[in-house]
Amino acid sequence: MYSSDRLPVQSTTGPRPLKRHKTAREIAHRVRESLTTRICKSICGIFLSVLVLVGIVAFILWLSFRPHRPRFHIHDFSIPGFGEATGFENAQITFNVTIRNSNQKIGIYYDAMGGSLYYRDQQVGSKQLLYPFYQEPKNTTVVADVLSGKALTVNSKRWTEFMNDRAVGTVAFRLEISSTIRFKIKIWNTKDHRAHANCDVSVGPDGAILPLFKEKRCPVYFT
Repeated sequence: MYSSDRLPVQSTTGPRPLKRHKTAREIAHRVRESLTTRICKSICGIFLSVLVLVGIVAFILWLSFRPHRPRFHIHDFSIPGFGEATGFENAQITFNVTIRNSNQKIGIYYDAMGGSLYYRDQQVGSKQLLYPFYQEPKNTTVVADVLSGKALTVNSKRWTEFMNDRAVGTVAFRLEISSTIRFKIKIWNTKDHRAHANCDVSVGPDGAILPLFKEKRCPVYFT
């Protein structure tokens, strides 16, 4: 017969491991690491904030002081005596162009300014228009001149071509005005830029500028 007394059940999992308490040295190291991480994060945050602020200020200043190209507009262009067959003997071409400095705080220095007239991409006249000058901000300069005599190289053959185009209804020219310019920002001057304004213009049978081209803005490019 079996005894009614049961033997105690032995655990099969083994004894529980004792939990090791962290030493004061380890706790202090943990605290130092946490403090160092917080300081690094704070420094990085401050640095990024300053960097963003500097970028915003630089962008605003760039928008405020960004130089705008001078604006050229052609207002008048005519060939007196255009209907005369021998008009080339005393031929002359008059024009009126304005140059606008639209910058609010930036001036423009111009070296000697020259003008050249082209017909079918062939130069038919050129001369110096203005001596070196300084243009104040928000200022307009008028360039009104006449190409005639030695400044206008038009012979009888070229005049005949003018007359042929006139019979069709229009004669097209291109007036190019060029100068070396530099911008003045406060007390600082930029490097030199060679500026070219190309004014396409056409005249009618009477030699006067066609309404389509009057007050037209001339494209400007740098080289």
